[in-house]
Amino acid sequence: MPAGFVRPALTGLTPYEPGKPVEEVQRELGLERVVKLASNEGPLGPFPQALAAMERAAGELNRYPDGGAYRLRTALAERHGVRFEEIAVGSGADGLIDGLSQAVLDPGDELVCGWPSFPSYVIYGLKLGASPVRVPLRDHRYDLDALLAAVTPRTKLVYICHPNNPTGTMNTRAELDDYFERVPEHVLTVLDQAYFEYIGDPDYGDGIEEYFKSGRRVIVVRTFSKIYGLAGLRVGYGVAAAELVTELTKTRRAFDLTTPAQEAALASLSATGELGRRRDANAQGRAKLERVLRNAGYNVVGPAVGNFLYVDVGEDAQSLFDALLRQGVIVRPLAGFGAPTAIRVTVGTSEEHAFLADVLARLKTTAPAS
Repeated sequence: MPAGFVRPALTGLTPYEPGKPVEEVQRELGLERVVKLASNEGPLGPFPQALAAMERAAGELNRYPDGGAYRLRTALAERHGVRFEEIAVGSGADGLIDGLSQAVLDPGDELVCGWPSFPSYVIYGLKLGASPVRVPLRDHRYDLDALLAAVTPRTKLVYICHPNNPTGTMNTRAELDDYFERVPEHVLTVLDQAYFEYIGDPDYGDGIEEYFKSGRRVIVVRTFSKIYGLAGLRVGYGVAAAELVTELTKTRRAFDLTTPAQEAALASLSATGELGRRRDANAQGRAKLERVLRNAGYNVVGPAVGNFLYVDVGEDAQSLFDALLRQGVIVRPLAGFGAPTAIRVTVGTSEEHAFLADVLARLKTTAPAS
C-alpha cells in the first residue's frame, strides 16, 4: 500500500488478541485433550430455554433479523424498569464499547480508565485518534480518586470496569457513590458490569438501579456472554439516556444481532432460577480453583468476585502460559491487558480444575508469594 493510505491512528496499534480456540491448540500441538480456561466463558453452555428458542428460530434464517431488536429491548426495558428508548443493544458488550467510542470520540479527545484493564477501552479510542489515559490500579482495584484526578476538560469518557477484568476485583458501593458525586458533568461514565449476574456481594452496587435511575450521567453495560452461556452469539446491551441510545443506533452495524442471538437472549431472561444456580456453582468453583492455584504455589489476587482469577507470577508470564499450553491447558496471558507478569484463569468445571491441578503438578512450577 502507498504511504499514508492507512489512517495514522492505526500505526503501531496492536489489535485485541482473543484466547486460543481449543481446536487450534489440538491441531498445532497434536493434543487429544485440551481444556480452555482463558476467555471467561461460562462452562455450562446456554440455558435449555435458549437452546429451544434457537431451534425454533432455525426455520427463519432465510430472513434478516429484526434490526431494531424490538422484542429483546422491550423485555430488557421491562426487566430493569426503564423505557424502551433507554436500551441499546450491540454485538456483545464489546460492540457497545466500539459504537460508543465512534459516537463520541474525536481526535484529541481523552478517555480515562484503570490499568491493567479491558483493552478494548484503549484500542477503540486509539483507532479514532483519541488519547487514552491509563490510571494504575491500587491494590489491584480501580483507584477512583486517581481516575477523577486524571479527568481534564478534554475527557469525554471514564471507564469503570466493575468488577475489573482481568483482576476480578470490585469497588465498594461507598466508593462508587463518592465517585458519582464528584465526577465532572461533562464526563460520561461507562460502568462495565459484564459479570454482574455472578456477584452476590451485598456491597456490590447495581449501576442501573443506583446510578442510572438516580440521574447520573452514565451508561451501564451488560452482556449475555458470561453467566447466560451465549458468548458465541454476541449479545450485549446498555442502559443509558434515550438521547445517547439514539446516537448509538447510528454507529451500530445493521443486523449485527442475529435472529438466533435475539431469541436465545430473550428466552434466557425467563430463567431466573437457573441464574441463581449458576451463581452459586460459580462461587464454589472459584473457591476450588483458587485452592488449586495456591496449592501449586501461585499468588492469586483477590478477593475476586467474577468467574475468573488473576495470578501474578512475579516474572514474564508468557513462559508459564506456553508451558501450560503444551500440556493442554489454555489460560490468558495478560501483556495485552497491561499485566505482562500475570495470567488470568477462568472458573471451569470440577473436572477441568482437576485436569489443571494434574498439569501443574507435572510442571512442578512454583511462583514466589508477594
